Amino acid sequence: MLDLAVFGSLFLTLFVIMDPPGITPIFLALTSGRPAKMQRRMAWQAAAVAFGVIAVFGVCGRQILAYLHISTPALMIAGGLLLLLIALDLLTGKSEAPTQTKDVNVALVPLGMPLLAGPGAIVSVILAVQHADGVTGQVSVWAAIAAIHVVLWLVMRFSLVIIRVIKDGGVVLVTRLAGMMLSALAVQQIINGVTQVVNGA
Repeated sequence: MLDLAVFGSLFLTLFVIMDPPGITPIFLALTSGRPAKMQRRMAWQAAAVAFGVIAVFGVCGRQILAYLHISTPALMIAGGLLLLLIALDLLTGKSEAPTQTKDVNVALVPLGMPLLAGPGAIVSVILAVQHADGVTGQVSVWAAIAAIHVVLWLVMRFSLVIIRVIKDGGVVLVTRLAGMMLSALAVQQIINGVTQVVNGA
């Protein structure tokens, strides 16, 4: 009941796009200063939100985008702009203010969406579900989606060990590095969206 080729292809695609190792410093930066229990809760919340968003778009993604008249490039550019705003906060240290770190559930935005369930992952899942043949193909696609989210949860869950090792000074350094990485990712996503618009014109 599992097509390993379909499963492996989508799993690797989502692994590259969602980048579990790369999300670690961003998760550490966004959740620093919170109690360990809350950080653990935010790890599974982020994975659950991402899975929920991906699942909705996997089931009826094309219909949603068509109904709202949203093109894939527009989705990519919007996601890139949102990520860029978050990256600037990390780079300038604004995310370290108490009102930012204590009251906002970053597991929902930006971790769950658009960092994990971003335009690239959404489009990949929509295409995979559309091209999956029969019950075996569909089961393989959804198994791959579930597996990558388990991996994401494990990476974020055990990244909390890193916080205890690097202490506050290390968290500040990781925050700046995460902001730089995230800004580059955001700009690349915007470039990809603009390129698709130009090529499609």
